[in-house]
Amino acid sequence: MDKFVEKPSSIVAREYIESENYLWNSGMFLFKASTYLEELNKFRSDIYKVCKASISMMDSDLNFLRLNNEIFMECPSESFDYAVMEKTAVVVVVPSEADWIDIGCWSSIWDISAKDRLGNATVGDVIVHNSKDCYIRSDDQLVVTIGVEDLVIVGTKDVIMVAHRNSVQDVKIIARQLKKDSRTEWESHREVYRPWGKFDSIDFGARYQVKRITVKPGAKLSVQMHHHRSEHWIVVSGSARVTNGDKTFLLSENESTYIPIGVIHALENPGDEKLELIEVQSGSYLGEEDIVRFEDVYGRLTEQPKF
Repeated sequence: MDKFVEKPSSIVAREYIESENYLWNSGMFLFKASTYLEELNKFRSDIYKVCKASISMMDSDLNFLRLNNEIFMECPSESFDYAVMEKTAVVVVVPSEADWIDIGCWSSIWDISAKDRLGNATVGDVIVHNSKDCYIRSDDQLVVTIGVEDLVIVGTKDVIMVAHRNSVQDVKIIARQLKKDSRTEWESHREVYRPWGKFDSIDFGARYQVKRITVKPGAKLSVQMHHHRSEHWIVVSGSARVTNGDKTFLLSENESTYIPIGVIHALENPGDEKLELIEVQSGSYLGEEDIVRFEDVYGRLTEQPKF
């Protein structure tokens, strides 16, 4: 290989294709980790050093490895292609004639999806009428389209995105805008997964928040306390072993308990089925940082902002 060019201009790319002397990079790389790290350290030691420091300070809980976020955020934002591939000399290209599709955007997903007679690909609770060549996905609520075409519509619990199929790559512009505006959607999601299960923040206001909590069989949340909020737990399904102050007891469907501010408490699923409950929080501050841990089976540190 004489040269690797990342994202050439349209004019240069056309010249490459018409000459038939160039190969298109599919983005598939094969290398030893040690070789890659040597090359990264050679050409971008700043990236290498930040990543190494973040890994040396990482924490683990069950199958999760959590890098040190404060250190990792100092890492320069540059693609692997620019940082290493355009500079390294220890690389060869292997031609391939295999079928290949770069699933890098929503329009690519539409390309490979099963479609109805009008070219619509749908996932989830979707109703289409007089619509053509659209990709519509709903992870939560009903989505209805009427008289539209060539759109990508994706609805999650966090946001609904509507874009023309030829403009979906501009989603990165919106991502930058969310970050610039310090929108909560940039760094957090309504549904959050934890080692013990997950929680879904279904409603919130100035001094309250409502979550739907799902705890896996045999799993247990940390023994904890809050300085700024009280909590009310209502069991929806399954059974819960609750520690509330100096008392430990079982709760079944439609039963509840109230946990005042400053009281040590814990939640465990002792059953064989998943435990689902509604948690109503009330107080002056409802962030995840307001957690003081006394015990945790997953080894998470008290100062970490994790529920």
